[in-house]
Amino acid sequence: MAPPVPADAVVEAASAVAENGMARKDVPAPAISVVSKQTVRPAAGASAVGDLRLSVSDMPMLSCHYIQKGLFFPPPGVAMAPLVSSLAAALSRALGVFPALAGRLVTLDDGSIVIRCGEGAAVEFYHAVAPALSLGDFLVPGADVPTRLTNGLFPMDRTVSYGGHARPLTSFQLTVLGDGAVFVGFVANHAVVDGTSFWHFFNTWAGLCRGAPVREPDFRRNFFGESTAVLRFPGGGGPAVTFDADAPLRERILHFSAAAIRELKATANRWKGTGQDSEVNGKATHDSKAQGGCGQISSFQSLCAHIWRAVTRARRLLAADKTTTFRMAVNCRHRLHPPISPLYFGNAIQSVATTATVAELASNDLGWAAAKLHATVAAHEDGAIRRAAAEWEAAPRCFPLGNPDGAALTMGSSPRFPMYDGNDFGWGRALAVRSGRANKFDGKMSAFPGQAGDGSVDVEVCLAPDTMACLLRDEAFLQFVSSPAP
Repeated sequence: MAPPVPADAVVEAASAVAENGMARKDVPAPAISVVSKQTVRPAAGASAVGDLRLSVSDMPMLSCHYIQKGLFFPPPGVAMAPLVSSLAAALSRALGVFPALAGRLVTLDDGSIVIRCGEGAAVEFYHAVAPALSLGDFLVPGADVPTRLTNGLFPMDRTVSYGGHARPLTSFQLTVLGDGAVFVGFVANHAVVDGTSFWHFFNTWAGLCRGAPVREPDFRRNFFGESTAVLRFPGGGGPAVTFDADAPLRERILHFSAAAIRELKATANRWKGTGQDSEVNGKATHDSKAQGGCGQISSFQSLCAHIWRAVTRARRLLAADKTTTFRMAVNCRHRLHPPISPLYFGNAIQSVATTATVAELASNDLGWAAAKLHATVAAHEDGAIRRAAAEWEAAPRCFPLGNPDGAALTMGSSPRFPMYDGNDFGWGRALAVRSGRANKFDGKMSAFPGQAGDGSVDVEVCLAPDTMACLLRDEAFLQFVSSPAP
């Protein structure tokens, strides 16, 4: 085994979980130790893409942390040295397909920011070991996520995306546990990729390990890439995240079975609005149908409405007239006219918000809340996307991620992302998705497809400790939650 790297590459983590599901703080923390780090460059013959200008959808993400996502796998059944070598070789080939991910951010004289993929482009690939830990220490049914463990699975922790001017735009870590299970972690600059591009690359890397064909990304800057708007940072220091990254949180993975989601959807679609809300939601449904969509409230909108209502109940100090906000990211690739490629590389997302008062959510049922979410999403088509882009160009700013008034929820990721499908490195299907502590705050949630691929959904829920405690006592909410969740 190679000697450990310096102390700043050793991540301390606690594995014990208290009876109440909270991570214990009185137990010595075994180490996840990085035993090697290598520089990986794009394979010879990499695509020549030149400078890629950040778009009006990329630049707002400069104040966000790098994305941190990864997958647990069962023991690969091969020796570690050749496994690390094969992963690094496939990573080099994948970077040859996605050379921008090995580049750096550069601010030009006119203030615009580009991804530069020149000589010296490279990423870092870490090999870490955790001999005192097993898969069971990370995947604890019915308990909070042991975040002091999962945080150690990712390099570049809490790196802000603007930092890509001086640091790699991506980084990778293979962690081998004491029972032979492995975790493959991927960290990527959020001003460079959204979730769609993130998982496209992850799929490509895994596919190259097993000889699968490559789906080339589309590097054309045709999602408002022609904009001349710039985002300036006085003093040149760059932005900070827009939320308190050190606020106390509890984090839990809640599993919703396919049957539970079908029941939520059926309940939501039985709702019959009256009066003004009926007119508003009816118009949205009509517009959606006219544009070739479906007026039915979706499974995901129904699930989001269920969570929105329950978390609002759990926030017991909110006044009845307080406005709550449910925010989610919308993939704009297929919503523009003409649409851009589904393989478009970069951020092609916009955030949409739905609001309701605490009293409205309490006095109306699931279908009412779900219909409001549906109306917001259905209305966000070509015209709305272009208006949002124009508004940003008129007043460039970083995206205000967070929950400043204590009444917001933000849903990230998507159960449609191919987190399990397509990410077989040759060792079989992944066992679980986990994320680091990037971009987490009270009310931040992320949706993952269920591991079985049967239409179930896992929701990673981050809440203030008191709110989480209330949520986990809410029987009306928990009746749709399955246990255990991986």
